[in-house]
Amino acid sequence: MSRLIVVSNRVSAPADPAAGSAGGLAMALSAALRKYDGLWFGWSGETTDHWTGEMKIEDRAGVTVGLVDLEAQDVDEYYNGYANKTLWPLFHHRVDLTQYERSYGEGYERVNRRFAEVLAPAIQPDDVIWIHDYHMIPMARDLRRLGITNRIGFFLHTPWPTRQLLVTLPHHRRLVESMFDFDLIGFHTREWMDLFTDYVVTEARGEVDGRGGLDCFGRHVQTGVFPIGIDVDGFLEARRSTLGTRTYDRMAASALFRSMIVGVDRLDYSKGLEERLLGYEQFLQDNPDQRGEVFLLQVTPISRDDVDSYQDIRARLDALAGRINGAFADMDWAPIRYLNRTYRRDQLAGIYRASRVGLVTPLRDGMNLVAKEYVAAQNPDDPGVLILSRFAGAAEQMGEALLVNPYSREELSEAIQKALTMPLAERIRKWTALMDVVRKTDVAIWRDNYVKALVGAPVSDDGVTLERAREQAQSTSKPRSKVRWAGLKLSSERT
Repeated sequence: MSRLIVVSNRVSAPADPAAGSAGGLAMALSAALRKYDGLWFGWSGETTDHWTGEMKIEDRAGVTVGLVDLEAQDVDEYYNGYANKTLWPLFHHRVDLTQYERSYGEGYERVNRRFAEVLAPAIQPDDVIWIHDYHMIPMARDLRRLGITNRIGFFLHTPWPTRQLLVTLPHHRRLVESMFDFDLIGFHTREWMDLFTDYVVTEARGEVDGRGGLDCFGRHVQTGVFPIGIDVDGFLEARRSTLGTRTYDRMAASALFRSMIVGVDRLDYSKGLEERLLGYEQFLQDNPDQRGEVFLLQVTPISRDDVDSYQDIRARLDALAGRINGAFADMDWAPIRYLNRTYRRDQLAGIYRASRVGLVTPLRDGMNLVAKEYVAAQNPDDPGVLILSRFAGAAEQMGEALLVNPYSREELSEAIQKALTMPLAERIRKWTALMDVVRKTDVAIWRDNYVKALVGAPVSDDGVTLERAREQAQSTSKPRSKVRWAGLKLSSERT
């Protein structure tokens, strides 16, 4: 293939990879785009008074990015509306928070069509297009309508909802039908893929072809499971960095011989933060001897603060953390340190390493990479213990963690007690098995396996469940597009 074109709502290619704040996904995709001389396309995060359809080209540390501004109405209806008030809560089984507004759906369709119209002239005949996440589900359909016949893949970073909940979405059939304009749909886990298949077979009367493919709506799409991981080597380097080491030293000193429990989650109702605090409160009630001997550091950066449901959960968490501290704190000890700020990756590595227990307890999550980061940060000779929700995608791989039902405060309390008292030999055994999973599902392996599957090359055996023969891809390949690059320069042409 000539180039890889990555499409996502926001372009997160790091301007300075050495800064240490870029996530593993951004680093992996940036590396792929350098390898394939590609383009990363998406919303700039800026608004414009009038839609121009102009793509602004930038170079970010050797990665060519294409950015487009949206109108304020687009942001309100497409992003804040359909993406974050409709699809996000629905895909996380929160139908009580899902808002079905016709204007949101219209804005979602309009913005996906606009993205397609901006990108189409930049696509060359041999390009492979990789579209990411729930913001862009209809985009392949819109590209096909513009004559793009290249191979187009889609990867869903969230869970897929059960059929019984998905049918509450107006025009749910149209949304799923648009996904059959992709060549390959990837999921984190077999559960999410099976739920998608269940909808197609039961609701849309589709058929499974027995080779990981689905036939429906007069079209064929391949599906596969591609569990995402972290940039293991990059994270270990961040852990060993000056700032990572300094952060570890600071946190170890601030613990004052107490055991630190850590949780790191973006502010979101899917993360089970209220349930986590209630479970920790139960632990303090059940184990009075542990008061003053342990504390919870909960790092929760604010996100989507212009969405009402996020403002509500922030207020409830502030009140809950204050109530628990008021009930249990002593003059030299607070049971909860609750921080609403963002930390760099190297700082987080130091925080994880200094903690005795990692609490990763979402109510529902596509994968959850904090679980894998926590494991990678540990001292092999004296590792901490991971407590993981069985409803996180990571639970399918990380069975050696202490798996819990996050809705049960008693189960959380018991898991915390077990983690704090676990013998060293058992901690090392569990960590060794978990670290083996983390390495085998490195983000670069995820990236390369997906791209190989999309172009029809054989996929390695490391953690994937899809095998696709090259001859099958050749037999189903489409004619090359006649759309040209429209004057935009390739990264290799830069001086």
